[in-house]
Amino acid sequence: MVEFEVKSKKQTIGKKKGQTVYYAVPKSNQHMTLDALCDMIMDETSLSRGDVMNTLITLGKMACRSLKMGASVDLGDLGSLRVYFPPKMMDNQKDVTAATLKKPKIVFTPKNRMRDAANAVEVSVDNPARKKSPTPDPSPKDKESEDHSGPVTEG
Repeated sequence: MVEFEVKSKKQTIGKKKGQTVYYAVPKSNQHMTLDALCDMIMDETSLSRGDVMNTLITLGKMACRSLKMGASVDLGDLGSLRVYFPPKMMDNQKDVTAATLKKPKIVFTPKNRMRDAANAVEVSVDNPARKKSPTPDPSPKDKESEDHSGPVTEG
């Protein structure tokens, strides 16, 4: 689960210039270390730590080599990597040259399985402004009419 908190800032540009706006930011940046990833791969396979590390290091080198050549890199169920050069918009066709390309970016395009994993992340926002104030207990009549849908255990 990713937990968020509410932050605010005063907008300095755009339609909301001068207005205080509120937004959600993660409370902490969860991070999986390379060692933890290696341990997980070792637990799921018959590979040794050295084999896993060597494979990941080699994957990084091969990806860099392929990207330098302008090729995309298919990472199987993960997705693919490619280099993207954002263009500058020019007024005249003859002005478009290699120099009018902006700094290259590496684009990762996830496969459906990765997208599904991202969509399955549970999130919660700790928003003090939405916390309900304590309300008095409902009367016995109200309790009878409450909807008690949800899991029911017999016993």
